[in-house]
Amino acid sequence: MPPRRRLSPADRHAQLRAVGARLFAARPYDDVLMEEVAEEAGVSRALLYRHFPSKHALFAAVYEEAADRLLAETRLDPADSLVEQLTQGMDVHLDYFVANRNAVLAANRVLAGDPVIQTIMTNELDALRARLLAALPPVDAPTREAVSGVLKSWLVFVQVLCVDWLTHETCTRTELRDVCVGAVVGALRPLFAEDPAPEWPPRAGDAQG
Repeated sequence: MPPRRRLSPADRHAQLRAVGARLFAARPYDDVLMEEVAEEAGVSRALLYRHFPSKHALFAAVYEEAADRLLAETRLDPADSLVEQLTQGMDVHLDYFVANRNAVLAANRVLAGDPVIQTIMTNELDALRARLLAALPPVDAPTREAVSGVLKSWLVFVQVLCVDWLTHETCTRTELRDVCVGAVVGALRPLFAEDPAPEWPPRAGDAQG
């Protein structure tokens, strides 16, 4: 066990989340033991359990922190085109999904249906939907409601598709991203008088990255 360092409660909490995040990313959820978290952090099991009473509580804290970071890193800059914003947001999330495959699969498979984890994911999807709505051209109230419904369904589609892709990589990452972007562009076009993404699909040689 590494030598124990004195930290404030907030700093210790953050340190334990960081150790948990690393272990949950490295191995399947069931293979991560709280004893190992304590050893990696250089603390006693009693101290670890004072901060996180269970492995589930630690995982929920790690996943909530990740969701907050993904929201912060998803730029959705109004100066960019809709396709550029969608592409940037997809890239941010795919970066995390690939680097934290085990944690993502744990949240969506091992802990599927868990109310705490589902609330974290729902809150992130709702925040993303609100920001995407704000990035789109203004429309009347009925159309806005229809657009909101499309975005809600699309975000769930992306979530399911990306989790399946992490399990069985049946296409490249770029192809996965473009399928997701193309799906929402195609679903939104009938709802707008003017094409919200005239640059999609990209011409040959104009790959999005």
